[in-house]
Amino acid sequence: MGKLDGRVAVVTGAGRGIGREHALLFAREGAKVVVNDLGGNNDGTGTDAGPAQQVVDEIRALGGEAVANTENIATWDGAQRLIEQAVSEFGTLDVLVNNAGILRDAFIAGMDESQWDAVIAVHLKGHAACLHHAAAYWKAQSKAGKPVNAAVINTASASGTFMPNAGQANYGAAKAGIAALTQVAADELDRYGVRVNAIAPIARTRLTLATPGMGALFAAEVPEGEFDAFDPANISPLVTHLAEAGCTLTGKVFAVQGGAITELEGWHGVRTVETDGPWTIDGVAAQLKEVN
Repeated sequence: MGKLDGRVAVVTGAGRGIGREHALLFAREGAKVVVNDLGGNNDGTGTDAGPAQQVVDEIRALGGEAVANTENIATWDGAQRLIEQAVSEFGTLDVLVNNAGILRDAFIAGMDESQWDAVIAVHLKGHAACLHHAAAYWKAQSKAGKPVNAAVINTASASGTFMPNAGQANYGAAKAGIAALTQVAADELDRYGVRVNAIAPIARTRLTLATPGMGALFAAEVPEGEFDAFDPANISPLVTHLAEAGCTLTGKVFAVQGGAITELEGWHGVRTVETDGPWTIDGVAAQLKEVN
């Protein structure tokens, strides 16, 4: 018996890296998988149907069931066709893993509009678009009296949650938005039988190898037989657990790297300054000086 026997899953950005590991582990645990990947470059340009199909071929070679999808999830219509394919191919949808992403790093002063728009579109809008269409499907199922036990796993990042990275204002903003989207969606979709969680993974992928200041760390060779803390396969067991029908976790954001999983919390008050009457500018300055 696999942990995901009988469940149908969509995994975006599953042609390479972390997404590929998710798709393969899901299949080994009995899920039927829609492998979505546009097949583009790190910056989102270009298309290639090869990566998605290669993962599908790997899954089928293992005896699993999978189909490829090359829709652009940064568009509302592309996300809709992706969700519709899962239902038409396998009869239902139980799990959505939003994983697709790109990089167009630049410092704020030199960033152009296209660099900002492209990253926000693929990460934040891509998550929202797939989540919207999946949620609409699950809501309709629930309203029709059909039991729903569904799971969404979003992909945030250390950049945007607990480790801001210079040169990634667009990426960090998108990832912070995904963490917030996760918690809002968890509140909204619980009534329909849907759990929503997010991960903030650290692993060796095309994107992390291209991240300024981090490439050398991730590229370091690990001696044969030793534990590779940056292997993207380390991320997928957590995602698989969050996708299980029996999992009850929702509204959570987990940092995950190597052998460590840390539950994260969002913005929270650390100190409050007060006044007995209306604030004055000098009063604010004096109080905040004490805080620092």
